[in-house]
Amino acid sequence: MKTITIAAGYATRLYPLTENFPKPLLKIGDSTILDRMMADIDAIPEVDEHIIVTNHRFAPIFEEWKANSSYSKPITIIDDGTSTNETRLGAVRDLLLALETQAVDDDIMVLAADNILNFSMKGFVEYFKEKGTSVIMCHHEPELRKLQRTGVIAVDNDMKVLEMQEKPEKPVSNWAVPPFYIYSRRDLPLIRECMEHGCGFDAPGNLAHYLTGVTTLHAWPMPGSRFDIGSMDSYLEAQKRF
Repeated sequence: MKTITIAAGYATRLYPLTENFPKPLLKIGDSTILDRMMADIDAIPEVDEHIIVTNHRFAPIFEEWKANSSYSKPITIIDDGTSTNETRLGAVRDLLLALETQAVDDDIMVLAADNILNFSMKGFVEYFKEKGTSVIMCHHEPELRKLQRTGVIAVDNDMKVLEMQEKPEKPVSNWAVPPFYIYSRRDLPLIRECMEHGCGFDAPGNLAHYLTGVTTLHAWPMPGSRFDIGSMDSYLEAQKRF
């Protein structure tokens, strides 16, 4: 299994901290946001390589980070060639770039690089193996306004995904979808062709939304919580918490 971490954004809501520096490498306590996640997934036996997609401006910073890292699995940094927020490829196109340039033919775990989790991804991998299909993560969200700003799914009793909405005015459930996915090698052809069939490209949830209509996905209720660092307020709060 390859992990593909999308870290190509400019995080404008965190300027000036991230104007010339990638958000995933900001320090939270004694570690960076990215290293907190890497320490967990690098120890999962099924994972054999990490692929990180970033933009042209931040690629040298990630290469320096890589040179000073000591993880057990190899790390590949991909420069997506963009230099401004306005010309960014979007998460789905960055994922497609990774699949193409690395000739990936394996299961893939797709991750956003700006979250801190208080649980291990090992359970997510075990769930993927148990279900035998591509899987996405979900969590119960009671607040309507938060559901209206994220992906929302309807599931059956076996947690098979029946429908996925993107930022719905009227959510079909309280199951919100954070940006963590494991896609089966069998579904790679569908992913590689997704842009030809109208898949959105800006957010990673666009791909999960598309795949819901063309293949089988199951959803894993995350067993803990996540802290999404998306603004200066949340960054300062994370500094207090962690």
